[in-house]
Amino acid sequence: MEIVASSLIKQHLIDPVICIRCNTCEATCPVGAITHDDRNYVVDADKCNHCMACLPPCPTGSIDNWRHMPRAKAYSLAEQLTWDELPEVLSSAALADAGVDQEEVAKQAPSLPSTVSLDPAQLAGFQSAHYGSTLPPWSAAHPFANLYGPKAEQPFVVATVTGNARVTEVGKDYDTHHIVLDFGSMPFPVLEGQSIGIIPPGLDHHGRPHHPRQYSVASPRNGERPGYNNLSLTIKRVLENHQGEPVRGVASNFMCDLKIGDKVQVTGPFGTSFLMPNHPRSSLVMICTGTGSAPMRAMTEWRRRMRQSGKFEGGKLMLFFGARTQQELPYFGPLQSLPKDFIDIELAFSRTPGQAKRYVQDAMRDRSADLALMLQDPNAYFYVCGLKAMEEGVVLTLRDVAVQAGLDWHALGMSLKREGRLHLETY
Repeated sequence: MEIVASSLIKQHLIDPVICIRCNTCEATCPVGAITHDDRNYVVDADKCNHCMACLPPCPTGSIDNWRHMPRAKAYSLAEQLTWDELPEVLSSAALADAGVDQEEVAKQAPSLPSTVSLDPAQLAGFQSAHYGSTLPPWSAAHPFANLYGPKAEQPFVVATVTGNARVTEVGKDYDTHHIVLDFGSMPFPVLEGQSIGIIPPGLDHHGRPHHPRQYSVASPRNGERPGYNNLSLTIKRVLENHQGEPVRGVASNFMCDLKIGDKVQVTGPFGTSFLMPNHPRSSLVMICTGTGSAPMRAMTEWRRRMRQSGKFEGGKLMLFFGARTQQELPYFGPLQSLPKDFIDIELAFSRTPGQAKRYVQDAMRDRSADLALMLQDPNAYFYVCGLKAMEEGVVLTLRDVAVQAGLDWHALGMSLKREGRLHLETY
């Protein structure tokens, strides 16, 4: 749907002050209107069709900003990429000075579209993001969000490092760490599937304080150590970007090098939809790669603790976990000690010397019969977390499993979305 031809448009903008650069907006946008650099996420006014698909997934609300602008003077991508904060709203007088007729300001602005329903079947090609739900499971616990941040009463809370252990067997360059943060007496409630922001110390290459980096919580709601006000993160040291170019990750290297007793500035928590169900007999299908295992570890550990206490009659747990090699798989050792009647684990390694490449999609196809049953079970919930490159292949595999089982994928996919049963968190 397009805005009617006019000298006035309603331009969609992203607030750089509270954006945590989590990439959910760009990953969700069906028309490719959102892009980013190392500083800001921005919206192309020529491509944005006001479909609002990006609004619900945004954990901070930074995406929900608009400006009535003369079409000829809409903010360009290059201009938005330089912003440290949003520009002031143009007054009626300023719009008039820009040549916008005042009658149009009065009549056209309120009529600009606020929502458009997009049917994935009407979009060109397969769009995995359109099947990902922005609704939590109906039985999920109530999440607290945005307690600390630029627009909260307190911009951040200081946590103390009480643990930092490597959880992979590879060398120092690409090690993955399990980091425990303690909040002392400061309230910081989190649920499995939520994330936090870490503010690295120092300034960026523009001479400005670093933006928070987002990390998924790897511990359950009652703490990494039960009964303590703490949480854990799974962080891989970053030494190259997704294009393979050398780059030293500011936050990842800072975090991996932390010592016991060090202090960290934390914002959040964030996220209100990538949450686990709490009703009896609900099942989880968890599909992840690398540090995308963090929320899966949190969910699994909460179910394990509930099982030990005898307070929860849970359904099935299935985990599809991929890495390049066994040595690069976080938590490989602890995974082996989980009871087989508690969780069904399928591992996939794509770079094992002398063996064919195997990805999580391959492992899923090997278990098509089990996944088909899960897809038809209204109490089964699917969670996908890892690099963006894996998302489409995973959802396509779910589609293929459904079709092979004689199911109507479009109807099923829409029900997964509508009922909060398929959640995608990729980066």
